[in-house]
Amino acid sequence: MRRWWRPRTLRGRFVLIMLLGVLGAQVASYGIWSWQENRDRLVRLDSLSRHLADSLAATVRYFSSLPYEYRHIVLDQLRDMGGTRFFVSVNDHRIALPHTSGGRMRNMVADNLRNGLEQELGQREMHIGFSRPSDLRVFNNEVPLADLPAHWAHRSLAIRPLSTPILVVQMPLKGGNWLFVATSLPMAESLEDAAWLSGDRLFVSIVVLLTVIALSLWGIRWSTRPLSVLARAARRLGDDLESPPIAERGPRELRDTAMAFNRMSERIRHQVEERERLFSAISHDLKTPITRLRLRAEMLDSPQQREAFVRSLDEMDQLVKGALASVKGLDLHETAIAIDVDALVKGIIEERCVHEAASMHLEGRAGWLSAKPLALKRCLANLIENAMFYAQHVDITLHRDSEYIVIDISDDGPGIPHDQRERVFEPFVRLEPSRSRHTGGSGLGLAIARHIVRAHGGDIHLGEASRGGLNVQLSLSLGH
Repeated sequence: MRRWWRPRTLRGRFVLIMLLGVLGAQVASYGIWSWQENRDRLVRLDSLSRHLADSLAATVRYFSSLPYEYRHIVLDQLRDMGGTRFFVSVNDHRIALPHTSGGRMRNMVADNLRNGLEQELGQREMHIGFSRPSDLRVFNNEVPLADLPAHWAHRSLAIRPLSTPILVVQMPLKGGNWLFVATSLPMAESLEDAAWLSGDRLFVSIVVLLTVIALSLWGIRWSTRPLSVLARAARRLGDDLESPPIAERGPRELRDTAMAFNRMSERIRHQVEERERLFSAISHDLKTPITRLRLRAEMLDSPQQREAFVRSLDEMDQLVKGALASVKGLDLHETAIAIDVDALVKGIIEERCVHEAASMHLEGRAGWLSAKPLALKRCLANLIENAMFYAQHVDITLHRDSEYIVIDISDDGPGIPHDQRERVFEPFVRLEPSRSRHTGGSGLGLAIARHIVRAHGGDIHLGEASRGGLNVQLSLSLGH
């Protein structure tokens, strides 16, 4: 079962490796960068909050030391002058702050402030929190922060419009009043927990990935193009042994591969030519002695001996003719052309039905196929004739899908035992008693048929037909 995520081509696998490498490097580098950035933010906020605690302690000590009747006068004068580092007011009661979601940064700032104030002031009761500017109200919780004059807090709340959290510290004073201190931090944006993958970072990551994909596709396609040329040359060699050699250029490894391929194809051509010459010579040399022995056999006085002798000579002659037929059947020196498989099968059936008594049934459509016409016709003729000779009823089904043309030939004949179905594809193999020599066969039909089909990028499989006979399934590759 092929995994859906595994590319089928070498080019696709190279691109997948590149993408996984770049993605892994981006994730690792981004993780390290985020960890470093968060650590730096913590260090800066820690230092800032400690210094803020010292300044806030000094402010609290100053206003705590003022007599009650002077506190409001001093605060009004400071507001008219532009305020201080903090926005300070004195309330009759503690103002309850609206609940806001906390975070690691806010908790650290609050803890540092609390610890610093406790050390500087020795005061335990205090309330530290954060509020959204839109929710914060001052002066006994009566005046919204946004309604204050801008010059009252241009130092303590200098960010306009206010959008960052406001730090609020409330402490009890003598006389039942509460000191209210508020300020915006210089690093207020650092109080929010950073998103692991923000929009701009996601955009940069996508741009990098798309760039890597484009460059990888171009580079890998350029690098693997010689392999595609080599694959096409190998397919041409399977179809035509006289195909020209491929160019020996490119990187050293590809040049060496092209040279080895050209030498291999040349050796194959020489071996095929030597085989043809050998069989031709053997058949020529055997015909003369067989003919001479046949003439001498006619002079024998005993009819029984003469008949046995002639029968042996006939068998020898049949073997010689079968060997020559095998050589010619395996010789596929043809040019592939577009063939109408439906018309080819119908033509073979019409030619054979004149001489055979078996009933034929054809259904389905196969369409057109690029193949060698004479070789394919001989293959189909061998299989159809074989079915018609040993059966009374033959069913032929044609089917076409995205990759193959499938031809099923089923009959109601004696069939072939399961353990013999691969053996019958060997040359000169015939099964007894149903498919014996007296039928005239040489045992080469299935061997030649399988060779032709495999040369066209397909295969032949034998099975049991629904009628109990033999089922021959022939598949031909459309992409060959």
